[in-house]
Amino acid sequence: MRLIEVKRKTRYEKRYSQSMGKLTTKVTRIKKYLLGIPVETMHKYRETYYGEVKDCEDCNLSI
Repeated sequence: MRLIEVKRKTRYEKRYSQSMGKLTTKVTRIKKYLLGIPVETMHKYRETYYGEVKDCEDCNLSI
């Protein structure tokens, strides 16, 4: 068993963007685990319809 691990997990989330309105997109979170317990989220990003990778800070959570 490793002491520190970094894992990547992708889920679908409902988001809201002012330019596109409501959208359902894949959001990937990169988390650091210490002895199997999540310690912090290192990065959170989403992939757009066109294949671009964007940070999740530019869109709000769904209403």
